[in-house]
Amino acid sequence: MSTLDASLTAAHAEVKAEIARTDNKTSLMLAFIGALLAGVWTVANGAHLPAPVYVVGGMGVALLVTAAALLLRAVRPNLGGARPMGFPLWATLTAEEIRATLAEDRREQDIANLSRIAVAKFANLRRAVDLTCAGGVLLIVAAGIAVGGAL
Repeated sequence: MSTLDASLTAAHAEVKAEIARTDNKTSLMLAFIGALLAGVWTVANGAHLPAPVYVVGGMGVALLVTAAALLLRAVRPNLGGARPMGFPLWATLTAEEIRATLAEDRREQDIANLSRIAVAKFANLRRAVDLTCAGGVLLIVAAGIAVGGAL
């Protein structure tokens, strides 16, 4: 195995692993946000709170819902549109066409495509984490207002 071949194989595996790590983090964040929203709903549903608590808490909830939407966008399947690569492409080919396609070394293009996917997923995850932190701060402020009284 040549140095280039080994490097391509390692880079390909690294990019695929980074996508898997990002997807795992995204799943954990979605579960956390879901639990947080359920907890907020449980507390706010039965309580009679001052209006500022609902305003600040509502803004926090809106940020959490936005974060969840970004996370869902990060894990949304991307089948490649008009020019699919890898698995989606194979679904459109005959056995002979698959053999011919696999005979070509397209790892460079695959690494580039997967890297773009990984960066987009990571950017959505990062934005969602930032929104979750901001939403959490607003919920803490709302809890403080509820406990300490209205502004």
